[in-house]
Amino acid sequence: MPEADLPGWTRPDLEGELARGDVRDILIHPDPRLHQRCEPAGSVSGQELRTLTADLLATMYEAGGRGLAAPQIGVMLRAFVMDAHWKEGRPDPQVMLDPEILSRSVEEVAAVEQCLSIPDQPVEVLRSASIAIAWYDLDGHHHERTLSGIEARIFQHEADHLDGRLIVDPVDGAE
Repeated sequence: MPEADLPGWTRPDLEGELARGDVRDILIHPDPRLHQRCEPAGSVSGQELRTLTADLLATMYEAGGRGLAAPQIGVMLRAFVMDAHWKEGRPDPQVMLDPEILSRSVEEVAAVEQCLSIPDQPVEVLRSASIAIAWYDLDGHHHERTLSGIEARIFQHEADHLDGRLIVDPVDGAE
């Protein structure tokens, strides 16, 4: 049963263009596209990005996730969506275009993560406790912010997808 169908979770009612997304199929590991590095999102039109991000949000909510990257639906662009607290009734959908991590804290935290492209296979992952990030929104505005906690973890997980890395892949330098 998809997580979103479990008691206590209500899919948020989005407004405007983000509410008009279609649910798309999610690629499942070991699909080779999940290991490809994505192209800049700024290389496509604004309307294409609006349609893509609406579809990403619809798909993420339907699947019960907290984040979803474009390559997970077969679109090889540096774009993802996230909504860290919608399951607690505090929806705040975020659209991240051409996101980057500017810096990482020295402190790292291990936690179990799940991935919509690797169903039913939770993996403990060590990630930076806080990160400074930059991204573009759908109107082309550049933003910078510092994230910590679950938001930092989701951002790092989705950013990994844009570089073709999955939670089941060995960590750089590991055997």
